[in-house]
Amino acid sequence: MGEAANSSVLKRVFFITHPEIEIDTAIPVPDWPLSEKGLERMRLFADRSLVFKIGSIYCSEERKAVDSARLLSERLGLPFTRIAELGENDRSSTGYLPSEEFERTADAFFASPNSSVRGWETAIHAQERITNAIDRIIETDQFDENIAIVAHGGVGALALCKLMNAAIDRIHDQPGSGGGNCFCFDADTKNLVHGWKSIEAL
Repeated sequence: MGEAANSSVLKRVFFITHPEIEIDTAIPVPDWPLSEKGLERMRLFADRSLVFKIGSIYCSEERKAVDSARLLSERLGLPFTRIAELGENDRSSTGYLPSEEFERTADAFFASPNSSVRGWETAIHAQERITNAIDRIIETDQFDENIAIVAHGGVGALALCKLMNAAIDRIHDQPGSGGGNCFCFDADTKNLVHGWKSIEAL
């Protein structure tokens, strides 16, 4: 790994969402770690053959994404780079919300992308932030091998909408409720290779 970039090499970007987390209402949401289940799922994913075609790892600064990226980093013997702009949509105005209340608020977030729902970062701003961060990663990455971006489901859905040239809509959110999903696209053309798949299905 670590060969200088060559335009003839097909290079892909894997956008991976962190799996299950340990919820602790006593600490800020960005500081929540992976749960034991989440750690186990990421360890299994790190052993999959496609992972060994990854040459660069980037993640948000939130602990759950850092925990996930670190497992890939340790398995591959690669460093990883933390990028603040890969963070989840800013929900600090409300902090932790119980599940049903969170789902209602998330529905409103996607349904009104230009409006701040309960003080949350708007979906359109979060989409611009995450897609700009991904573009900068691709532009500056120096290696031939695939890129892994480890981040979050909400901004992942927004990035996927942009790649598909689709309106922001929660129908494009990751499946399930535990995280640990991935979509993939071509680094040069931005064409989608596949939509959401669980990390076990890759």
